[in-house]
Amino acid sequence: MVQRQVPNPAELLELMKFKKPELNGKKRRLDAALTIADLRTIAKRRTPKAAFDYTDGAAEGELSLSRARQAFQDVEFHPGILRPAPHVDTSVDILGGPSALPFGIAPTGFTRLMQTEGEVAGAGAAAAAGIPFTLSTLGTTSIEGVKAVTLREPQGPIPGRNWFQLYVMRDREISYELTRRAAAAGFDTLHFTVDTPVAGARLRDKRNGFSIPPQLTLGTIVNAIPRPWWWYDFLTTPKLEFASLSTTGGTVGELLDAAMDPTISYDDLAVIRDLWPGKIVIKGVQNVEDSLRLKDAGVDGIVLSNHGGRQLDRAPIPFHLLPKVREAVGGDFTVMIDTGIMNGADIVASVALGADFTLIGRAYLYGLMAGGREGVDRTIAILRGEIERTMRLLGVSSLAELEPTHVTQLTRLVPVSRSVSEIAAR
Repeated sequence: MVQRQVPNPAELLELMKFKKPELNGKKRRLDAALTIADLRTIAKRRTPKAAFDYTDGAAEGELSLSRARQAFQDVEFHPGILRPAPHVDTSVDILGGPSALPFGIAPTGFTRLMQTEGEVAGAGAAAAAGIPFTLSTLGTTSIEGVKAVTLREPQGPIPGRNWFQLYVMRDREISYELTRRAAAAGFDTLHFTVDTPVAGARLRDKRNGFSIPPQLTLGTIVNAIPRPWWWYDFLTTPKLEFASLSTTGGTVGELLDAAMDPTISYDDLAVIRDLWPGKIVIKGVQNVEDSLRLKDAGVDGIVLSNHGGRQLDRAPIPFHLLPKVREAVGGDFTVMIDTGIMNGADIVASVALGADFTLIGRAYLYGLMAGGREGVDRTIAILRGEIERTMRLLGVSSLAELEPTHVTQLTRLVPVSRSVSEIAAR
């Protein structure tokens, strides 16, 4: 029988420990975000629909993006037991330099549209964390501006690095000049992007009547009423423009159109390779054959990517493609991956299956929209914690210990194979 007693006030006081209230609203909401999905929820609440959908959306039916995310969810881990990992090393050497974590920030265009700090927040947070930040050709902070941010940030044991993503534009001289400027500013790696011969059909933007730069309509004004802070920032900060292209002339729309060129070829790659003194990787690779051809062409690495699902819908899933590419190109060729990464476990699984490095795009932008620089810091902290925890639970102390045996890819989409006779009969 349970023995009961009169509650002891002193014992009750031990149980009733009140947490000191956090008066800073931004810090309070960011501290409450435990996952990237939580940051996305905050970002959606604080950002006008058109700007949020521009970030969050993908092409046409958005199948490429949803499949990429589903592929990471369809992972089964296989932990080792009785393998203590009290301390884990998340650092990696990538493309001739160190990174404190196995991911960097991917190039994103028109970043100040999402939140006014834009690339300044991203580059600063990346430098503080000791990871690479990649500036887009269509970025809203200049090459020199990003470099200045990186140099201003107090440097830790592993310094921040700057990479530059290049679109080969219709006016080739614009791209050549950007290449020279990035090299002069000390960017050490160039991402030569090959998956945008034309713009993908981003239907959310069309349905929202969205334009770049944003135009004030009755709909945008109504949507802005509960989000005055976003419009205050937008209207009281410098003009939104492609900062590295501001001297080339033309409207934003004309520059966007000029950035897409269906005639880009290996000849263009050869020219840029001659101009660029650092490492060069090809971003947007989506099959094994191109991976092998690019390795033979002498590039320093590739990024398996379908542009975050924003170009060709129903494109290959980079995470599913990863093991086949790694097997084909061997272990001495740099293979990176992006698209769909929303959790540190996604990054761990990618490294286990052969990726040397990963890139985050939307995950970074959700943090930016949720809280500016502090939101990007929070993104990196969430992913770092998930990476470290997953590694400990798997029983590995370093990224080098991750093996394909740690991961099984559970497939929902299995290709339908047909016999040679069936194909010949068509």
